[in-house]
Amino acid sequence: VDLVETGGGSVQVGGPLRLSCTASGYTYKYLCMGWFRQAPGKELRPVAYIDTDGTTNYTDSVKGRFTISRDNDKRTLYLQMNNLKPEDTAMYYCAADPSQCTLRLWVGYVSGWGQGTEVTVSS
Repeated sequence: VDLVETGGGSVQVGGPLRLSCTASGYTYKYLCMGWFRQAPGKELRPVAYIDTDGTTNYTDSVKGRFTISRDNDKRTLYLQMNNLKPEDTAMYYCAADPSQCTLRLWVGYVSGWGQGTEVTVSS
């Protein structure tokens, strides 16, 4: 599966940003989709996922601020990020896997990665 992210950029603390990820090469509606991020000098970490049935999950630090969604007709994944904080600064990666999210993607086993999009939050 091929994934292309868009929407990164620079934003001030408290501001919003929306990331998008368009997929090709697989039947999109059967894919678990998720977002990961890697802050400078830190490990790659899962941020959120949305499964084929619409089930979502978030890492604790973004709950209440980030919303993951998907449009199966457009083969596109979104991450709406609100009330951004400096600690959200990272390279964000879209990820996909044909298995149930909790079994593979959420624990780091991913079939496809995007190229990444950079998010910088400044005060």
